[in-house]
Amino acid sequence: MAEPESTVINTNVEQKDPSTALVIAVTTRAIFNLEEEHRLYLEKGKEEYTRHQQANQDKPLPPGTAFAFIQAVQYVNKKILESNPAERDLFDILVLSNNSPESGVRIINSTKHYGLEISKFCFISDEDSTQYLKSHGVKLFLSADRTDVCNALQRGVSAALVFQQEVQAPSTPLRVVFDGDAVLFSDETDQIFQEQGLEGAVQYERAMEAIPIGEGPLKAFAMHLGKMRKKFGQEGSPIRTYLVTARSGRDMGIRAIKTLREWGLPIDEAFFMDGAPKGPILAQIQPHIFFDDGLHNIQGAQNVGVPSAWVP
Repeated sequence: MAEPESTVINTNVEQKDPSTALVIAVTTRAIFNLEEEHRLYLEKGKEEYTRHQQANQDKPLPPGTAFAFIQAVQYVNKKILESNPAERDLFDILVLSNNSPESGVRIINSTKHYGLEISKFCFISDEDSTQYLKSHGVKLFLSADRTDVCNALQRGVSAALVFQQEVQAPSTPLRVVFDGDAVLFSDETDQIFQEQGLEGAVQYERAMEAIPIGEGPLKAFAMHLGKMRKKFGQEGSPIRTYLVTARSGRDMGIRAIKTLREWGLPIDEAFFMDGAPKGPILAQIQPHIFFDDGLHNIQGAQNVGVPSAWVP
């Protein structure tokens, strides 16, 4: 596997072992608000964009949707190392960028300005930058480009599309909310629901109650997160995970809970919404990131200022 055209190692950050770390790759538009620059790129072309980035290389970019999530991940690393300085099971963040290294200086300077611990910056000129995810051991990929996300999912990497929004930086600990079907779990029950309606889906769930639900696109990331979560007790853990699903607890909750137990995946709190809007409960949880496959749920999350990522 060829290396990206240019990989800049951040020597100010302790490099992690990709075989044990939970590697998260974020694109520059996921971590910073580059909407103005992206418009310039689309309207005036690459050269004008590069000129703009070079002229503003010492001006920090404003935080984007995934910014608070990355900050919270750093906090978890700090807590893990406080309890065991030799621990290697840490988060590792790398930035994947279609910028040239010249226009990428502003990206590097911005991460330094905010004290973000990014271990590597990969500047890639290829159309499809996702071909490098597996070689870096990436377990989660966050991008503002739908094609990138679909390509990553096809390559078997947990991935989600972030929409640019104003995000209030929530406090620690790291809080991650997962939807159930088509995110943590497969979409098998969703498909029955589309074909046979709610009654058919409920009957299917009852018949399948003893059999775990299939794996969804974000299971692998959730399992690694759960492994890190298990290093801490219930009290004072720097990681909290939530399941917020449209399933009803009475008819379709049992199989979901049994599946999580079968997987050995610890979830701190589960909310079975029975089709009710998720926005109010998300506003209360205040997660650093919320993963869902329904665009109406993403919209509801955005309306209450919750950083959200769509799993197409």
